[in-house]
Amino acid sequence: MFAAYHRILTKRPILVQCASTAVLFGAGDVIAQQIVEKQGWKNHDLNRTLRMSAFGGVFAGPALSTWYRFIDKKVTTTNRFKGLAIKVGLDQFVFAPFFIAAFFTGQGLFEGKSINEIKSKLESGYTTALAGNYKLWPAVQIVNFYFTPLNYRLMVTNVVALGWNAYLSTVNQRS
Repeated sequence: MFAAYHRILTKRPILVQCASTAVLFGAGDVIAQQIVEKQGWKNHDLNRTLRMSAFGGVFAGPALSTWYRFIDKKVTTTNRFKGLAIKVGLDQFVFAPFFIAAFFTGQGLFEGKSINEIKSKLESGYTTALAGNYKLWPAVQIVNFYFTPLNYRLMVTNVVALGWNAYLSTVNQRS
């Protein structure tokens, strides 16, 4: 199965990364609704899961795969640990704040919210999500940038993000 994934990923990296991101964002929402929020399948909000999947496939997949390629190309240094520190720093202090804001904005747009409602959602959920980000993602990205080949970084991120997306989905729903 890994060999088949590798072949497809090599031929169409962006498409595969977008599709896998869509699936895993949706799965994160299913985890949020069924395990965290304990809604039960009768009360499962399929539209919410589809919104999460759409955000994953249309925005998160392309943005993250492009971001990983960009910093891999632009951050060049002979000192591997310095390069790692720069990549993680850029990821956490440039990309993460933007990405979290884009998540709440995108979900608000998919939900048909007004600009003022989206602003309110950002005011109530952004800081909580960003603080949560800093508890998890720096450690994940240190390991990811140091050990994982470029084409597989998004998959590592997506696997860890199953729990993270459940968290984001819950924070989004509450805000």
